[in-house]
Parts: sequence; C-alpha cells; structure tokens
Amino acid sequence: MIVQEAFLKKVRDFGLNSYEAKIWTALLSRGVSTAGELSDIAGVPRSRSYDILESLEKKGFIIMKIGKPIKYLALPPEEVVERVKKRISLQSQERTNVLDQLRGSDILKELNRLHTQGIDLVNPLELTGIIKGRTQIYNHLNTMIKNATKSVVLMTTEDGLIRKHKHLGRTLKKISEKGVNIKVLAPLTNKSKEVVKELKKFADVKNVKGHNGRFCIVDNKELAFMLLDDSKTHPSYDTAVWVNTPIFASTIGKMLNQ
Repeated sequence: MIVQEAFLKKVRDFGLNSYEAKIWTALLSRGVSTAGELSDIAGVPRSRSYDILESLEKKGFIIMKIGKPIKYLALPPEEVVERVKKRISLQSQERTNVLDQLRGSDILKELNRLHTQGIDLVNPLELTGIIKGRTQIYNHLNTMIKNATKSVVLMTTEDGLIRKHKHLGRTLKKISEKGVNIKVLAPLTNKSKEVVKELKKFADVKNVKGHNGRFCIVDNKELAFMLLDDSKTHPSYDTAVWVNTPIFASTIGKMLNQ
C-alpha cells in the first residue's frame, strides 16, 4: 500500500510516530489483519510490528482479536479522535496538577536557590539572550512584565499593539493594580481604536507616528528589542535580543520621558 508522505504527516497529528501511522493506515485499509500482513503492506520491519501494534492498542486505536493467528481490528477514526482528545485532556490535567503541587514545595525552593546562586556568579555582561519566534518573544515579555515593580515602557507598531494587547494585556492590567507605571507608545489609527480604549484604562498610551521600533523596558534595567520589521517577517522568524543593562535601559527610559 502506497500512502503519500504528506498524508502520513497529517496522521501523525493523532500523536503517532512514523511507523505507527503506517501500520494504522494499513489496518484501516484492511479492517482486520495480522501483524505480518500489516508489516508487508506498510513496509515496516516485521521485528517492530508487534511492538507498534501493542502501542496502538494502548493508545486506543485498535483492538486485538481473540484466536490464532492473532489479528487486529481497526476502530472507526471518529472514535479514535474522541479517545485521543480524552487522553490528551487527562494527560494535560495530570501534568497541571503535578506542576501545581510543585508550587511552594521543597524541590522548587531548592531549584530557586540554585538559580539565585548561579545568577550571583554570572558576569553582568553575560545576562543577555536571543529569543526566536514570536510566541517565545511574547512568553519572555510576559515574564519580564510580570516581574516589574516600578515601570514598564512598551513601544511597538500598530499591528504589534493589537497582538500584544491579546497576549500581554492581562498581565499589564494585573501589574497596574500593584502600582506599576505603564507607558505604551505606537503609531495609532482607527484600526487600533478599540485596543487603545482598553489599554487606556490602566496605561498611558501615546501616539508616536512614523516610528516602527519595537522594544520593552522594565524597571529601567531590563530591555528586550525586536530586530526585524514585523510587517515583513513571518512570526516564526521574528527575533528579539534581551539584555539586563540598567545603564542603557534607564537612559532610553529617561529619553522617552523627556
């Protein structure tokens, strides 16, 4: 059986590896089959077929029939989708519970202690990093903003402002309730009217026409700035540089205030 590689890649979205996807699609095409037959159809080594079928059975994709030779029965894909959804939901909940239990635990305290000691030994010149991908950039900005105690200055494009409101708005609002001063600068038009209206409830929003720079300054010591034009860059290629530099960050902060 010849199955297009593009189709198999989609099948792997079910949480299967390459061999599992091949064996499962082969079984779907037959309905009921033996391990040997499936190995030949799918082009998978016979030595691996039983392990693969056992894995598919545990994941709820197939059923092993009683009798000899041992045969396997494919479940309807609609049923498999529901089983996969349920399994992922349970796994996610279990992992969330484990992480929740770590809060305040001795192991987390020990990890924090190790991190604090490690940072103390680091040369300030080494407190820099490159962040790739817009999702990771937003994650890092969120961490920076969440830990702010005095001020946050956020400069971005109009499209960037709309995106950042979606990804960072909740965190910005939360720190504003703790007394952190928030300033947002971006070139504004009617396109961002509703977002600006929401941001003005807890931030000082300024219209800076003709500027497309993107950066974030936290407490006049941490600075993250994006290197590329967001209108010409795919989100996965967006890149930022993070530096912990009180002198430079505070200088830029003072210039913006003036």
